[in-house]
Amino acid sequence: MKLFLDTANLDELRKGAAWGIVDGVTTNPSLIAKEGVPMEQQIARICEIVDGEISAEVVSTKHAEMVEEAYKLSRIHKHVVVKVPMTRDGIQTCAKLSKEGIRFNVTLCFSPAQALLAAKAGAHFISPFVGRFDDIATEGMELIRQIVKIYQNYGFKTQVLAASLRSPLHVAQAALAGAHVGTLPFKVLDQMFNHPLTDKGLEQFLKDYAKAFDPAPAGR
Repeated sequence: MKLFLDTANLDELRKGAAWGIVDGVTTNPSLIAKEGVPMEQQIARICEIVDGEISAEVVSTKHAEMVEEAYKLSRIHKHVVVKVPMTRDGIQTCAKLSKEGIRFNVTLCFSPAQALLAAKAGAHFISPFVGRFDDIATEGMELIRQIVKIYQNYGFKTQVLAASLRSPLHVAQAALAGAHVGTLPFKVLDQMFNHPLTDKGLEQFLKDYAKAFDPAPAGR
């Protein structure tokens, strides 16, 4: 499973990229707004840091404006994937421009039926939101399993991008469910390194080595 960072913060992206395990980036208008930099400018900066697919979301809600915005975003860099909402206008835009080679990430997916429409429209990614389902006492990961199964049944090439992953457990569950991509905040990626037995084992290794090879104290 590919790991994408769900952030527009350049410092977080640099740290993640330095580890050599980040495959791409997802952004949205809220994340861009937090950085206080216009969309196109910030996406261009992100593309300089991460060598992978970068989702940049339209802010238009009508088809004609979405088309114009999609062209503009796709020209920023070859790695840009245009993000559109799971609406009638978003799907219409995806269906029209995917035929021209523009890749789309259809976001805010909350049902298998919506995911089917996105695949029919030629979406490159579908983004089901796991955490937001959990927030309303519904198992979000079941949605991932259902979409993966549907896509396997019919050989759709659309990749399942598990979004709204809020913990290392979510990431592991998405991988077990067969998601092609998991997108997560930097905090969650950082937490994935942690395990008390790793820390305990490393501490013991170093103690044993020091005991065997460190020079004896002076005077002995």
